[in-house]
Amino acid sequence: MFYRRKFYIVKNDFVDNFNEHFNKTNLPNQLKHGARLVGRWMRDNKDNTVEIFAIWEYGSYEDYIEIENNVRGDGPHVQRVKDWYEQNGGRDHVYNHYILEVSNEELVSTVHLGS
Repeated sequence: MFYRRKFYIVKNDFVDNFNEHFNKTNLPNQLKHGARLVGRWMRDNKDNTVEIFAIWEYGSYEDYIEIENNVRGDGPHVQRVKDWYEQNGGRDHVYNHYILEVSNEELVSTVHLGS
């Protein structure tokens, strides 16, 4: 199995908009192409920002790459994302004013079950 953690640091006043975009646009497209969401959570940083993170599971790293390529190659989905950015002032504006940090990380298990 391959696991990844995707996280964002988002300004408080953008959290509801960002979560709605995830639930209506990004999550359905990820699931459509075979990604499995373990869960998605948020944590108040107590500095007018919130950390929002998701953990995803894939059969293998190769499955992850294939799914990501399919997600990014899904024309109607890409257009919905572009439209969302435009509704919020454009991609550069969103990343300069609302989403302060983004990271996509592989997770490595420390548990070894069986032999």
